[in-house]
This record gives sequence, structure tokens and C-alpha cells, in this order.
Amino acid sequence: MTIDSKQYKEELRHGYDNAAPGWQKWWKTIETATKEVSKRLVELAEIKPGSKVLDIATGIGEPALTAAKQVGKTGDILAIDISPQMISFAKQRAISLGLQEVVEFKEGDAETIDLPSSTFDAALCRWGLMFLPNPTAGLSNIYRSLVKGGHFAAAVWAAPEKVPFISVPMNIVLKETNSPPPRTPGPFSMSDQNNLKKFYEESGFIHTVIGRIKVVSDFDSSDDFTAFTIDHGGPALQKVLAEQTNERRQQIVKAISKGSEKYADSTGKIRFENEAILIVGTK
Repeated sequence: MTIDSKQYKEELRHGYDNAAPGWQKWWKTIETATKEVSKRLVELAEIKPGSKVLDIATGIGEPALTAAKQVGKTGDILAIDISPQMISFAKQRAISLGLQEVVEFKEGDAETIDLPSSTFDAALCRWGLMFLPNPTAGLSNIYRSLVKGGHFAAAVWAAPEKVPFISVPMNIVLKETNSPPPRTPGPFSMSDQNNLKKFYEESGFIHTVIGRIKVVSDFDSSDDFTAFTIDHGGPALQKVLAEQTNERRQQIVKAISKGSEKYADSTGKIRFENEAILIVGTK
């Protein structure tokens, strides 16, 4: 399957620009669930005080800001993202943490951004590789930017059944709207770890190691989870919902809320136990 890469990236940028206020609203919930992933990626990439680090698809600034605390004042982070609105919020977070001198944010995507060659000691990417229309081009660009012996550590989502906080609402929306699954890259497009490893090795990386990590998402109620899903949902979800009437949208929202109730405890709090794949390779 071939897709129009330029059009896809425009839609992705537009989708994440639209979702950025939702990410800003829910960032504490997001980071509570995902901070261990950022921490682990920094460890896997062997980031030290003084390291020069590249963060791909930084979104609201992670794992760039976690890495910035590790590299300190003598280090440098270049964090890139396709969405200027996401970058705008990431910059605010960097300032609030006093890290604005350590992290530079830049708009761009992994496949086409002009990166200095043989410059970075490490590269990171938390849930961004799944959205690359041409993963080999993106990974090759990252590979060229690393010094010899530099590490690239990334996190991607495991198979849909292991990531219910995404797959449950996604399946409900597809069923309610009688829509086919999106054909473009999406959250589960790197869930086959053999393919993921192959992309790394085709781009030149050696000593590739794969592991898994649990990502637990907690919400106060099913309605709380539904609001989170609608507010911070990716471009594919936004697109499907935008095509519905207000009445249908309300029905879909109710269906998501009901579908999440099976993950509730006796007090009505919702917990999803999800799984991510971690991969690290060396130049």
C-alpha cells in the first residue's frame, strides 16, 4: 500500500495541532502513566551528564525533558515534532522546569528534517515511529546524525489487545460508525517486533535489543476516560468523529464510556494495563 506522504504528514500535523489543547489539559495524566517509559529510554540510550541528545516526535516534550535533567547544563537536547502547537506547549513545560537553555525545539519530521551528521550521542523516540510513512528513511536519517557507538532507543505500542486504552475506544468508534480500520500508519503499525527490528537493522543499527514495559493508565471514572479519549485522540479518531452529526457524536461518546466500564473497580475508577515495546540499537 502506498500513501501520499506529503498529504498524510499535513493531516498528521493538522490533527496534532488540533489535539494539542487536549494534551495540555491532560498532560499530568499522560505523564503519570508514561514517566517510567521516558526514564527507561534515557537509561537504554546510556545518556549521561554532558550528552548531546536528539528527541524525535517530542510531542509535549518527552522524553526530551527527562533527558534534559540527566544531561544537565553541559548537555544539549534537540527535540523535534511535526506539530507547532505541540512544540509550543513543550516549550512552556521546559521553561516551567528551568530547562529552556538545555532543550532546543524545532518543527520537522524524522524523515525529512536536515540533521547534522555524526553529532548526537543518543537519540530517543517515544511513540513516534508508528506514524512514519517511510520508517527506513526516518531511521536512516537518525542513524546518520549519531556519533559512532551512539544509541537510538524508542518505544512503540504492542499489539492492540495489549493496549486497551487505545484499542477499546478505537474499536467502539469504528463499530459505531461502520468505518474500516485506518489504512495509514497508526498506533499499532510497529507492534510486530520482528518488523521493528528489521527496520533498525536495514538502517544500519547493530546490537539491537528488544524489551517490554507495562504502562498503567488510571482514570477517576468511565466518563473521565471518555473525556480524555475525545480530548487527546489522534488524527484518525478526530477525522471519524468530525464526520458525524452532533447526535451521533453524543451516542459514540456514551458507547465509549459504557465500553470502558469493564475496566472499573468497585469504586468506579478505571485502570488500563497496557504494554509497550522498547528497542535500542547502536551505530
